[in-house]
Amino acid sequence: MSTEDAKVEIDYSTLIQRLDEARALIENAQVSPEKRREVLSVRAKALAGSREQVRPEVLIVLVFQVGGERYGVLIEQVDHVLESRGLCMLPGAPRHVMGALVSRSRVVPVLDLRQLLGLEGGGMSDLAKVVVVDVAGDAFGIAAEIVDGRQELLRSTLSQPPPGPFMYLTPDRLTVLDVAQLGAPSAERRG
Repeated sequence: MSTEDAKVEIDYSTLIQRLDEARALIENAQVSPEKRREVLSVRAKALAGSREQVRPEVLIVLVFQVGGERYGVLIEQVDHVLESRGLCMLPGAPRHVMGALVSRSRVVPVLDLRQLLGLEGGGMSDLAKVVVVDVAGDAFGIAAEIVDGRQELLRSTLSQPPPGPFMYLTPDRLTVLDVAQLGAPSAERRG
């Protein structure tokens, strides 16, 4: 700031007078009902126009990794994610059912996508997380190596996936799972 700028004095009495005049104009303004309706109509049209703007449709998924591949589950189907500690084996269960966990006071089976989809992968210790999903009141878990988090996918970029329990495929090879098909009885017959 220069010394000339510092010497400029502000006339507060003039500012206060101008503010008082503006306040008086606002308080004494008489707006006719027609003018009020016109103003409100213009505002309503502007608001409605902003809602009609074309917004790209997105699909929100929880992304995780299994067997070197990335998968997604619709976020509205995800109940929660927990550690795989406490997983109990289920003797006689199909190969793709790793076991069961107690999750929020209910027992949920945990699926191994590597077995279900024929993927290469490490041992049981690699599957450190369980994504618990809820489909029409039935809950089950999907074992995951890493949970990457939430991601928004533009519907316009999604393509048809290969045959199987899949919904969509993204350009960067993220496969969105059809969890209803994963938990269906036909999934158990594949094991």
